Amino acid sequence: MLLIFTDLDGTLLDHHTYSWEPARRMIARLRRLGIPWIFTTSKTRAEVEWWRRQMGNTHPYIVENGGAAFFPEGPPMEWGVPYAKLVEALRAASRASNCRVRGFSQMTVEEVSEACQMPFEQALLAKRRDYDEPFMALDETRVDELVADIERRGLSWTRGGRFWHICGNCDKARAVEAVAHAYRDRSPDLTTVGLGDSFNDLEFLRKVDQPVLISSPHSGELHKQLSAAYLTQASGPRGWSEALERILS
Repeated sequence: MLLIFTDLDGTLLDHHTYSWEPARRMIARLRRLGIPWIFTTSKTRAEVEWWRRQMGNTHPYIVENGGAAFFPEGPPMEWGVPYAKLVEALRAASRASNCRVRGFSQMTVEEVSEACQMPFEQALLAKRRDYDEPFMALDETRVDELVADIERRGLSWTRGGRFWHICGNCDKARAVEAVAHAYRDRSPDLTTVGLGDSFNDLEFLRKVDQPVLISSPHSGELHKQLSAAYLTQASGPRGWSEALERILS
């Protein structure tokens, strides 16, 4: 059995337009073959449920950088800490490190829409956060001090295609391992595939049998850290389809 874990932004969705049209045929093929494809993303539950409806995805999904995994049936698995705690911790770390930040909690829906280049309605869903606070570091020279202070507070951080993120003691890798374990209970001969394009995908890609790096401005640096990964020629959903075509063939 094949089990696919896929990032969304910059991977299944185009980084600039959020289009997934080039992946439509491959998604239909996965559906015909009965292969689960599990969203593994920094997006919120509200956002992911919207995208699942658009693409006809009926499988489990992982949200907010491993904050939780949700299943069509049964209770969720949760690893994240409450959002309010993250917001306060980021503010405290910003003060302690003298690194100015601007998080989603400080941004209006219009500002999120502009920063993410997404429609207003999507930005509304992106603001409905539970386990992860995306933020911009306004003093890049002080970022090392900022993330070190976040770690001292017992929290974690990562970096996506557009934003830094502060999280609880969770990440995509831990969530992927847990969901894969649930599938292996039914299919011991499971082969896992992971597709991602950014630094916050790197650790979960180390946990799968067949990692794929989707071409991006960071893919060269990422490939140095994960040389076993297949690096696509195309970016976004075209690269996503290219990789899965190669794997399925």
